[in-house]
Amino acid sequence: MKKAAVIIGAGPAGLTAAIYLAKANVEPLVIKGLEPSKYLLTTMEVDAYPGFPLGVNGPTLLDDMGKQAEQLGARIRTGTVDSVDLSIRPFRIHLEGHETIETESLIIATGASFKQLGIPGEKDNFGRGVSTCATCTGFFATDKKVIVVGGGDSALEEALYLTRYASEVTIVHRRNELRASKGMQERARRSKKINWILDVTPLEVLDNGIHVSGLRVRNNSSGLEEVIPAERVFVAIGSTPNTAFLEGQLPVSKRGHLLVKPGTTETDIPGVFVCGDVQDDKYGQIASAVGSGCMAAGDSERYLESIEHNG
Repeated sequence: MKKAAVIIGAGPAGLTAAIYLAKANVEPLVIKGLEPSKYLLTTMEVDAYPGFPLGVNGPTLLDDMGKQAEQLGARIRTGTVDSVDLSIRPFRIHLEGHETIETESLIIATGASFKQLGIPGEKDNFGRGVSTCATCTGFFATDKKVIVVGGGDSALEEALYLTRYASEVTIVHRRNELRASKGMQERARRSKKINWILDVTPLEVLDNGIHVSGLRVRNNSSGLEEVIPAERVFVAIGSTPNTAFLEGQLPVSKRGHLLVKPGTTETDIPGVFVCGDVQDDKYGQIASAVGSGCMAAGDSERYLESIEHNG
């Protein structure tokens, strides 16, 4: 089965690419994984996406994007991509169940999976006080005590951002020393709103049946346990780009993100484009994913036009 353009991934980047390609009468096929944009599906409150002054429900936003893409002519189907073959043309996409789809243009928008603590209460409270994005949900921490788990630059950036809203921010880290740069540490240390609890291991996210109420931790030196009261817990221990299905066919950065040519979504293989968090190791926002999805659609459309004209 041959398609002019296929998009792997149905998060904000992939669906935006689908919307713009559909408007260009390309009729893209979107392959939607079993858990498209896990972040949006589990985030009940998004306060930083333009056009929603009162915030927006994550699953609703994602669902509306999908409906818009379909109304314009995109096709969306659920499936798991086992592997792709980028060495031949048209490109071949192998789905679970032994189905193969061929395409002249491929947009990879598979996102990144946020690393989790893997402790009791974390999964159950995701979207009810547990979050992985302060800039997406920070407003809802207004006048609340919050915890940021992590010790790298991203964790301290989250903590500093949250000081705009929260009454108190506590940074919790497993080690005595932080991995963040000295400059970032100095900025965080200067904030009167930031507290530090280091050399502790998170054990459990606690809740009162409605929302998060605290984090139970164990001191690594003494072995004693304590509960840190908080109404919000932000987990900032990194993310992993979803690229395993590519089997090393495209170059990646040191952190595993797919590399693109500067100012574009183009890869080293003509006809293959990348957008969203799978290539973004700096911004990681819904709005930036949407922007790169628009870019990928434009790059893909121009590529399809070029091969059509060249016969």
